[in-house]
Amino acid sequence: MREKQGRAIKLLCVMLLTVPLLSGCWDRLEIEERAVVLGISVDSAEGEHEKEQEITHLRGKFPAPKQELIRVAVQIALPGKIPLGPGQAGGEKGGKETVWVLDSVGHTIDDALMNLQQQISSRLFFGHLRVIVVSREAARKGLQTLNDYLRRNSEVRRTAWMLVSEGDAKELMKAAPKLERVPTMYLLATLDEAVRMGKFPTDFLGIFWSNSSKKGKEGFLPYVKVMKEQNVEIKGIAFFKNDKLVEVTEPLEIAAYMGIKGVTQAGYRSFVRVGETPTIVMLYATSRKSYIKVDIVNGRPHFLVTIFLEDNIEEKVNDSVLLKTDEVLWEIERKNNEAATKLYEDFIKKTQNQGADILGFGEYVRAKKPQYWNRHIRTKERWQEMYPSATFEVKVHTKIRRVGMESK
Repeated sequence: MREKQGRAIKLLCVMLLTVPLLSGCWDRLEIEERAVVLGISVDSAEGEHEKEQEITHLRGKFPAPKQELIRVAVQIALPGKIPLGPGQAGGEKGGKETVWVLDSVGHTIDDALMNLQQQISSRLFFGHLRVIVVSREAARKGLQTLNDYLRRNSEVRRTAWMLVSEGDAKELMKAAPKLERVPTMYLLATLDEAVRMGKFPTDFLGIFWSNSSKKGKEGFLPYVKVMKEQNVEIKGIAFFKNDKLVEVTEPLEIAAYMGIKGVTQAGYRSFVRVGETPTIVMLYATSRKSYIKVDIVNGRPHFLVTIFLEDNIEEKVNDSVLLKTDEVLWEIERKNNEAATKLYEDFIKKTQNQGADILGFGEYVRAKKPQYWNRHIRTKERWQEMYPSATFEVKVHTKIRRVGMESK
């Protein structure tokens, strides 16, 4: 009898343990029931109050916040329209068939998306969101509400890219590049390949948020533009002070940022004249290293930035000088040191003029001179005031590794 009771108890325990497994799909959501958002764009929508919908508020009863309207566009993947294997290579027609671009206006990002959700039968799903594009005009007004919404949304990945666009951000959602079936994937590939080739530093959405929250550093984003062939050009760095865009750099100044930060992967080229001769050579930086030292001089932070560059000679204009002797190579290295030093100094000065320390020199003060930081700075606002008066000394050391073949 006891043996039978033991078997019954064991069987009952097994049944009780398996019951929770039967409810594994109770909250399932089929992929066909989702509107998968691949990209989002944010533009200013001044003067479009007549297009505002009363979905999240009612005029006179549930007042909306006193904020300017923004236009939010989403790029939604069409189920079954994106090929998974090799086949037709994108193109304008293919790009328009694989995604659906919709837009709506609102006072905040959540308000605009709620207005947009009212137009779509499926629930907006942001688990595959890869690119967020903000127009330059909207970025100047601040990204506080956009960042707040994205941080609170658990579906948004921190490895997505946020960009600042020249002109309307919605144009990047509608672009149909010929190298990719899905426009957002082309944007993503452009940025990932730029990092791999040393054209831009890694700057995912999570990194931007982390830099912006630091006391001694500001955030920056890629600055892009849609060209006439629907391709996308990385035009520089858009750097911020708190959550507002304050300045945009030139493309070559991306190399200045990467050189000061010591990003090893290098990918930019520059012209250097050989002495006073008409010969000009194109140098290709292949590797970088940097060392930053901070001291307190006359009550202010003083930084010594030492940068080591390795270059190859890629091209020569005018054959008046043979690139064979050590004296000629030393002269090229000296000229490049002078030009690079000026580039780095001017870039640092540009960030100082805006009080936007995107290079993170304030974090060096916090780490290396904690007593000075705690006594004289302590807050992000105080460092923003002090950063323009900090002093810098930049030293550049160039080493030419390869000159290529040259006929005698």
